[in-house]
Amino acid sequence: MTAEEVVRAPGDSSGPAVMLRVHATLRLLVAALITFTVIVQLVEALTRDENPASVTNFFSYFTIQSNVIVAVVLAVAGAIQLRGPDPHWLDRIRGAATVYISITGVVYALLLSNTDVNTPLPWANVVLHYFVPIAMVVDWLVDLPERRIEFRSALVWLAYPIVYLGYSLIRGPIADWYPYPFLDPGPHGYGYVAVMSVCVAIVAAVFVAVVAGATRLPGRMIQWRD
Repeated sequence: MTAEEVVRAPGDSSGPAVMLRVHATLRLLVAALITFTVIVQLVEALTRDENPASVTNFFSYFTIQSNVIVAVVLAVAGAIQLRGPDPHWLDRIRGAATVYISITGVVYALLLSNTDVNTPLPWANVVLHYFVPIAMVVDWLVDLPERRIEFRSALVWLAYPIVYLGYSLIRGPIADWYPYPFLDPGPHGYGYVAVMSVCVAIVAAVFVAVVAGATRLPGRMIQWRD
């Protein structure tokens, strides 16, 4: 019996089918929660009385971008999961999204927890910086790809953070605004920015190694066949 038949069989209450539906539903719910949180946070940032944010600045935060990426990936993955196993291309996109949101969670916890990063709503801050990173890591671990992802090929996942860094440093002087203090060369110079950027890059590479390496773990919690 194929995965699609397991999911679609009428009246089927088998364990695998139920597990798949529950997991797909949870993915869609988390995607909806992220979407709701980002919209609420955007409205709050644009309409507050003091220092209202601009739309461009708001979406220039790595936190917002990585959460939007996760929302899209989980929505697509949840919809596909109801029809069958994740295709190989989606496994790689899920891996990339897991790396990006992990960077968000860890960098925030280590460097930015006491810094204004435009998430003044306490519950929204918890959702975007804590809940979503944990939820995405758990999602990756409970539904690991059936095929291994080699570290060398996974290094392409670093392209987006590198492009983001370049974008932030180029736009910063033009807009006279930087999304994060460690990207602002004003207080300490570009040497400090370079050192901090290298540190974040090392953390990102470690996450790539861990996420890709997890595909070597034996067994899967989500079973596609009886």
